[in-house]
Amino acid sequence: MILAVVALVLCIFLGAFVLIPSGSSKKVKSNAKAEKTAKIYTKAEVSLHNKRTDCWVIIKNKVYDLSSYVEVHPGGDAILTHAGGDSTAGFYGPQHASLVYDMVHEFYVGDLEPGAVTN
Repeated sequence: MILAVVALVLCIFLGAFVLIPSGSSKKVKSNAKAEKTAKIYTKAEVSLHNKRTDCWVIIKNKVYDLSSYVEVHPGGDAILTHAGGDSTAGFYGPQHASLVYDMVHEFYVGDLEPGAVTN
């Protein structure tokens, strides 16, 4: 019983290191414009931004420029899976801690044109 409690406490302690960012973590600067006026993009325009150094994604019909975040993404190259396309399902997957929902707005560059069909 004591061994199980110790193992549980150890798992919680180690999990905190993974989920809580350290003070020495690298600050990521967004490429998004400081002015948050909603620009409208077509799916074709977003699809051109599909590289490691130029990575845009669509999440719930909003367009985000994640180019500066690719190299520090905790999931590695998984972020590139939907570069230039719709990443809504991946973004809301179980692998993301709730803090990503607060930080994504920093990368917002505009909206997807109304009526555009995403995957």
